[in-house]
Amino acid sequence: MFAWWGLFTWVPSYLQLPVGQGGRGFPAGLTTTMLVALNLTGMLPGYASFGWVADKLGRRNSFVLYTLLAACLVPLYAHASDPKMLLLLGTPVAFFGTGFFSGSGISGSELFPTRVRARALGFTYNGARTLSSIAPTVIGYVGQRRGLGWAFYLCAASFFLAMLTATQLPETKGKILE
Repeated sequence: MFAWWGLFTWVPSYLQLPVGQGGRGFPAGLTTTMLVALNLTGMLPGYASFGWVADKLGRRNSFVLYTLLAACLVPLYAHASDPKMLLLLGTPVAFFGTGFFSGSGISGSELFPTRVRARALGFTYNGARTLSSIAPTVIGYVGQRRGLGWAFYLCAASFFLAMLTATQLPETKGKILE
């Protein structure tokens, strides 16, 4: 969640800030168009696809796939300067960088036994939200000193850390729930 909140909180500013301040210097109209396109062609399909992918590849493999691809694509996005390239890269960044959220309910429901499931899901999901609430501030702070493109590397590193964590989860596809 740190990666998502850090990245997608700052993408609008990144696209609009002058190049000298670490942004891409696009006018407001182009920035808005790009953000709507990212939402419609990246985030929404990514979020909707995770369940299907998890049924095919398994929960763990799907988390690994989505977070690894997000980790690899974010640095490319951070270095792109052409609007077409930003849109071309931004779509899969939004797809994979948002899609993994859909797996939280699936995997959490299958990891925890029935007697503690609701509490465990609430604690882990909201605990992660609480911890990741510092992401916009951290990314903004680093962005002021080094530029937002450089700060997005922290988001990529966070996606990579999430991928490493996912490799340690048990596979729950087909598991009979308690």
